[in-house]
Amino acid sequence: MQQARKPNLIWRLLKGGWDTLNFGRRLILNVVFVLLILLFIGAASDQQTPMQTRTTLIIAPEAVVVEQYSADAVQRMIGKFAGDGVPEVQLRDLVRVIRAAAHDARIERIFIRPDAFFGAGFASLREIGGALREFRDAGKEVVAYADYMEQRQYYLAAMSDEVYLHPEGAFWLEGLARYRAYFREAIEDKLGAQVHLFRAGEFKSYGEPYVRDGASPEALEADLFWMNDVWGRFLAEVSEARGLDAKGIAAMIDRTPELLDKAQGDLAAMAKEQGFVDDLLSVDQVEERLMARGAADEGELRSVDFHHYLAALGDGTALGAQPPVAVVVAEGEVVDGDQPPGVVGGRSTSALIRRAREDDTVKAVVVRVNSPGGSAFASEEIRREMELTRAAGKPVVVSMGDVAASGGYWIALGGDHVYADPSTITGSIGVFGLFVTFPDTLAKIGVRVDGAGTTRLAGALDPRRPLEPEIGSMIQTMVDKTYRDFIRRTAEVRERSEADIDSVARGRVWTGQQAVERGLVDELGGMDEALAEARRLAKLDAEAGVRYVEPELSDFERFLARFGDQARTAAMLRMLGWAPQALDPATRRELAWVRWLQPEGRLPFRTFAHCFCTL
Repeated sequence: MQQARKPNLIWRLLKGGWDTLNFGRRLILNVVFVLLILLFIGAASDQQTPMQTRTTLIIAPEAVVVEQYSADAVQRMIGKFAGDGVPEVQLRDLVRVIRAAAHDARIERIFIRPDAFFGAGFASLREIGGALREFRDAGKEVVAYADYMEQRQYYLAAMSDEVYLHPEGAFWLEGLARYRAYFREAIEDKLGAQVHLFRAGEFKSYGEPYVRDGASPEALEADLFWMNDVWGRFLAEVSEARGLDAKGIAAMIDRTPELLDKAQGDLAAMAKEQGFVDDLLSVDQVEERLMARGAADEGELRSVDFHHYLAALGDGTALGAQPPVAVVVAEGEVVDGDQPPGVVGGRSTSALIRRAREDDTVKAVVVRVNSPGGSAFASEEIRREMELTRAAGKPVVVSMGDVAASGGYWIALGGDHVYADPSTITGSIGVFGLFVTFPDTLAKIGVRVDGAGTTRLAGALDPRRPLEPEIGSMIQTMVDKTYRDFIRRTAEVRERSEADIDSVARGRVWTGQQAVERGLVDELGGMDEALAEARRLAKLDAEAGVRYVEPELSDFERFLARFGDQARTAAMLRMLGWAPQALDPATRRELAWVRWLQPEGRLPFRTFAHCFCTL
């Protein structure tokens, strides 16, 4: 009997490879299917019963307050479920929830956890505090509790009717400070590299840490001037809310060592003794008090958390409606090209403004700027798009957030009207450039660079070679030209002489209050005032609707965003160990200067309008 012939080796390898690929394909599909099932199960099990009267709204986001999420729905969901990255909550969502609750007969009070706010600028804090005051003005109470509180968190607590701190908790007020690391000795003396700083404006201090061993007198003068203004406002508002004396609070901070010694090292007891908190209680004791004066369900405080209440509100837009006021958010560092949310991309942000301009249903645009600046080119690209929108007959109003400085201020020049919060950090009209050379670094390890070029400029910007003085002068000329453009555009928009603008520019930082006094900003106000002005300029009804123009989500992203805050779904996915690694956004910002030293495209050098002025 004839034996069956075995397939040859190549055929067996191909078949084995195909079987492996097919197995992988089926495995991935099954994993996706299981994940979708988990999402549905988690969402279904997390549904709350209809909200009843006498309900307490709990605001404890455990997140950093931002204008716009710095990741898309998929990344946010994965990061949340895996416990990675920095959780975020949008300022507009916080304000909207508090205001809606003020007019919701079912909501009796707000229970806020200030220690669940991991970070917020002073302008954002003032906006949240204003919403809490509106809630109280509606005849409802706000109760704050924290395990610990630093000064920004305490600002929110101070806006409450009652403030409680854990008996073993901590309380800390210290004032404002800006201390930076200076690297000149490490870079130049230890490594042998040299950072060449080119700048226009003696107050433009962004690049100083790389060429100095300490802060310049100009930087110290400017920093103290605007920080004292922000701090003075903080003290005034906290003292008014708590019935304390502003000067007394400042004196108490200086006496903290003495007062803490008197309290035998007990920060919580010191806080109560000084009148910053009403009582020292644990969270269960506070909840018992609230249940005694409110309503309880099965022995628990009748409550709804922030995320569920926000989801129940929806987006506030009727089906098929096209609100006539569009808002574009410009938050983060300004960078050339297309960038994801959380970064102000010159091309991508311009595209959002263009989309609003080309939409016939949009009658006015508000640009919310929360940026320390960055690329001068990208800033001008965005400003030009705003100018084109105004030329098309649609008013553009700018609302400054926590910071709108340098390139952020450049963007604001594109608006018909500019609003800033008194504690907004703005100005910093100046330009700089950095260029690093390291021939001496290479020499330390016995490496020399030599060669030839066809022109005088060929190889002149090779970082392995020393920078010739005439090349440095050429770069400084470029920086000066960009600064003149900045001054000229500002003078045109503000209807002032270039000399007047130069006197308040030169890289100097101002608060919103100081900027209004110097004619750099039109009025003090937040998003409410900016939206009202946009409606007025466009001759719209005072209640005309608002929509945010953002990168469009896919159906799958919308699905994930819908279920992203479901607690049980999150727990299920955590068990799968799906944990991508992410770099902290604050760390990315701190390391951004390294990226800037890498030329993009064919240009070996770029100029920047950036301010290192956030707190």
